[in-house]
Amino acid sequence: MSVLSEFKAFALKGNVVDLAVAVVIGNAFTAIVNAVVADLVMPVVGLVLPGGDWRNATFTPLQLRLGHLLGAMLDFFIIAMVLFIVVVKVGALWNRKAAAPPPPTTKMCPECRETIPLDARRCRACTSVLEPLVSGRA
Repeated sequence: MSVLSEFKAFALKGNVVDLAVAVVIGNAFTAIVNAVVADLVMPVVGLVLPGGDWRNATFTPLQLRLGHLLGAMLDFFIIAMVLFIVVVKVGALWNRKAAAPPPPTTKMCPECRETIPLDARRCRACTSVLEPLVSGRA
């Protein structure tokens, strides 16, 4: 088998294609989350935080960039919260399970296949005698 045909077999496997699609969708989703954070959340945060260029604040003599560290931690927290809300909360709304169907109230006659009440002892269509219910089964 040639290298080209081996590569083609590898690249077209379902797992590789699924992974490629996931990466592309992940990049698009990252752009959406970054836009939500930058355009909607951060302006509100900016109203609460002190003015000035606090992210570039350093403390001498070691020149520790605590402002940058705190800014990165704040960005991570905000992005994580937005992702949590979008993935968990909104995803839960989309994945709601339908309520369980109510228990059946009818059954089918084994002789004539007519629909009859669940607790019937005789079929109203063919008058055949029906077996009594055993532990809720028809």
